Amino acid sequence: MSDMLSEKEIQHFIHSGFVRLDNTFSKEMADAALEILWNDLPCDRSDPSSWVEPVIRLGMYANEPFINSINSPDLYNVFDQLIGKDKWIPCRNVGTFPVRFPSVKQPNDTGKHVDASFPGDDPNNFLEWRVNVKSKGRALLMLILYSDVSEYDAPTVIYEGSHMDIAQLLDKEGDSGLSFMELAGKLDQLPERKEVYATGKAGTVYLCHPFLVHAAQPHKGSMPKFMAQPPLLLKGELFISDEAYSPVEKAIRLGINRL
Repeated sequence: MSDMLSEKEIQHFIHSGFVRLDNTFSKEMADAALEILWNDLPCDRSDPSSWVEPVIRLGMYANEPFINSINSPDLYNVFDQLIGKDKWIPCRNVGTFPVRFPSVKQPNDTGKHVDASFPGDDPNNFLEWRVNVKSKGRALLMLILYSDVSEYDAPTVIYEGSHMDIAQLLDKEGDSGLSFMELAGKLDQLPERKEVYATGKAGTVYLCHPFLVHAAQPHKGSMPKFMAQPPLLLKGELFISDEAYSPVEKAIRLGINRL
């Protein structure tokens, strides 16, 4: 990847809600990460008949290949471009891993959603976590491919431009925003958006606006899909009433017609 985004890429992020970065880390680094993940899976890498579940979730990974893959100088430069210097917190783990397998069973987690960013009354209940118009706590959603992902390998579905619709919804909800489930219940009312599949070689990273609507889908290919989806955390919240604002803030301002 280039160590900086072009103006065209920044505009694509603002208006479409994401930017794709190829070759962000090496195949060797991806393979080292896969070795760790396969060791933790309750199935046999060389025996597809043992892949009986459509999705298996693994825990928070902070091993060296994971940390190195998301903490490169090039990625830091892009974070600065999209969010602003000193406004984000480097990733110390890559979150949970929903490993997706080819399966005749349907996964039960394919609904459209927006990832929440701060706790509600019960911090242990993820469905009560919340998101507000200033995206308190979350700077970006990242989709990090550790295996090659084709259109058949359950690529994440990105709803292009949907972050603008979410900004409009959240603008009416104040600082408390909406819970994960409250927001999910409103997504079917939104305008139809073009579907983009998050495909690519291992080492591809999609940096997504925190409000971007996305969804998982069933795996129709032959090899398991390994993708992490950690947040890039904000030190505070975004500024959407300031005159000097970053691309992630500018997208929200466009969505709520403040430009």
